[in-house]
Amino acid sequence: MQSKRHSKWLAVPAAISLALVLTGCSAEQVSRGFLPGTAGITNHTNEITSLWTSSWIVLWLVGLIAWGLMGYAMVAYRRRKGETGLPVQLRYNMPIETLFTVVPLILVIGFFAFTTKVMMPIETAVKSDMKIQAVGKQWSWDFNYLTNDVYDTGIQFDPTKQTLNDLPTLYLPVNKTVEVDLTSRDVIHSFWVIDFLYKKDVFPGRTNKIYFTPQKIGTYEGKCAELCGEYHSMMLFRVKVVSQADYDTHVAELAAKGQTGSLGTDLNRNQNLPGDNPSIRG
Repeated sequence: MQSKRHSKWLAVPAAISLALVLTGCSAEQVSRGFLPGTAGITNHTNEITSLWTSSWIVLWLVGLIAWGLMGYAMVAYRRRKGETGLPVQLRYNMPIETLFTVVPLILVIGFFAFTTKVMMPIETAVKSDMKIQAVGKQWSWDFNYLTNDVYDTGIQFDPTKQTLNDLPTLYLPVNKTVEVDLTSRDVIHSFWVIDFLYKKDVFPGRTNKIYFTPQKIGTYEGKCAELCGEYHSMMLFRVKVVSQADYDTHVAELAAKGQTGSLGTDLNRNQNLPGDNPSIRG
């Protein structure tokens, strides 16, 4: 009976180890705290990753200490054989109560300070090389390249008829600082490029801004991260970080299609459903 109990407890760490192996997590993924993407995708991702992993290290240390104290208390103060009745009751313990007050306060202040240090540069306006407007709508995105006076537009993704290559795609030149103005045509959405490790809500009648510099050429998946209606899960897009030459080519292609100017928030919210093909997709 005793051996079966031991086998049961040994099975727990074995199962956890097997799960980690089967997930195929690389050393880099583990070092990044299992965050998506790779290091240095934008000028902000390394700082965000550092904040994330440092926070988890502190929390694991606090957890280990707390679990250790719990284990000690359960062993040291357990009921011994032959003991009856209640143990001696303590009305208070000032050192312990002080510890339970001071330590959480230090943790909260520390997390606030380090989070502010990381977030301030992200939220502070900077001089940008180009300006883009992203307009959310049920359930897709329009991209106005304000610096180049052209636009691109998407329709609601239909997985039965389309592939991921048909998603609305925002093109960005590598190593250029970008300002993205975010607004909505209907309800609240959220602009989230997963590998950029940052998202921001998109409100109707209001403009939010994000600033960043993409540093690695590649294709990155994006989605709406705010429940916005029936087809919220289909409100997908892509970001392609390309060379300046490829970006200029894309802008020229949009101009050649006659997609000059910008698409505003005054357009009909339902102009862009699957199957529709308006001359101006709003």
